[in-house]
Amino acid sequence: MPAGTHSVSIPVNIQTIWEFVQDMNNWAPLVPGYIEHEIINDRESTWAFKGDLGFMKKTVKLKIDIKEWNEPSGVVFDLTGISDNFKGGGYFKAEAVSENETIMAGNLDINAGGMMGPMINQILINFVPQTATELTEAIVNKIKEINHV
Repeated sequence: MPAGTHSVSIPVNIQTIWEFVQDMNNWAPLVPGYIEHEIINDRESTWAFKGDLGFMKKTVKLKIDIKEWNEPSGVVFDLTGISDNFKGGGYFKAEAVSENETIMAGNLDINAGGMMGPMINQILINFVPQTATELTEAIVNKIKEINHV
């Protein structure tokens, strides 16, 4: 399954990170290629974004189901394709290093199914880790911006 994890040290306390990631409205717009999202309830949302897979650009719609809200250390979610045959998941995990330093990790895994799945998964092998890195970095940069770090 195509997957990627990216970790970043950020000079804020773990609670500051939690305050940001506990609200999907804060991080959904930071997904690379973001178009829109809709919150259904505190555990479900739908997201649309444009994925650039190199040889094609495609609008993808996903349903995000939050499996765990683990204050203050993380969020675990599943994702399911609405427009395409995708399944996967991911997480944001925070680990306090000190009072004012936290390591934040973002993880994403996506698997394409169906007849085209094997071919699409070969492309996702590069796309998914890059997306995990870009999303994690965007969240960290937004937290830094909000907190003037």
